[in-house]
Amino acid sequence: MSVLSESRAAPPEAAEPLTVVPARHPWRWAGAAAVLILVAQFVHGLVTNPGWDWATFAGYFFEKSVMDALVITLELTFAGAVLGFLGGIVLAPMRLSRNPVLRSVSWTYIWVFRSVPLIVQLLFWANLGYLYDSLQIGVPFGPGFLHFGTGNLVSSIGAALIGLALHEAAYAAEIVRAGIISVDQRQLEAAAALGIPRLRQFRRILLPQAMRAILPSAANELVNLLKSTSVVYVLAIGELFYQVQVIYGRNGRVVPLLLVATVWYVILTAVLSFFQHYVERHFSRGWRR
Repeated sequence: MSVLSESRAAPPEAAEPLTVVPARHPWRWAGAAAVLILVAQFVHGLVTNPGWDWATFAGYFFEKSVMDALVITLELTFAGAVLGFLGGIVLAPMRLSRNPVLRSVSWTYIWVFRSVPLIVQLLFWANLGYLYDSLQIGVPFGPGFLHFGTGNLVSSIGAALIGLALHEAAYAAEIVRAGIISVDQRQLEAAAALGIPRLRQFRRILLPQAMRAILPSAANELVNLLKSTSVVYVLAIGELFYQVQVIYGRNGRVVPLLLVATVWYVILTAVLSFFQHYVERHFSRGWRR
């Protein structure tokens, strides 16, 4: 008995210290080194290659005509986004409606305007006067009370806004629809069972949750709309890309002038991404810890 007690009381032998060897990733470091070399070569080319003509770039970056064109680009982007998403907010519930007429009209609109290239739509609206000499408001298939000449009604800016807004509405409708169907419908059923009015259901339950799914895609579509405004150069509207073309058509400095437009587009995209981050963070409160 005493021998057993002594054996139990004997301290265990000291464990040998373990040697911790960090995992080595030689190919990861080799890949990083190769990327750094490529980046260094690219930056070196930007600095030393005279073809970039940084003096011309700096001279035209804040040039008045470029600034005026930048304002037009922002106005087209803002107006196209507002009108397009307003149309998308109307088309999305129509697409989800149980009414077959509303559902079919919405589906057809989205299918057509997503199928036709934006530049074709712009040219179509610019030549609307070829199809209709005038538009009228009155009794359907009957006499009209107000008449508008399409030649004066649809200008180049008007055609650009109509084309951008209608094109954007087709994509915005699918973005809004995706946000709506991402919300668990059982929450709305529970809210209806509690007697919560439908408007409050939409404002306090559906919209905050749908916005988390809508915002990333909507911001991405807004950036795409910003770049799509360059297509309106076909209507001779003095937006950023068109004005850059006019300038390098006069002085022949194609690369530095294209770089001016590129850098401004990058800056505007960065600003939109900055606001996107804070808006997403606002609607993510209470969901992401």
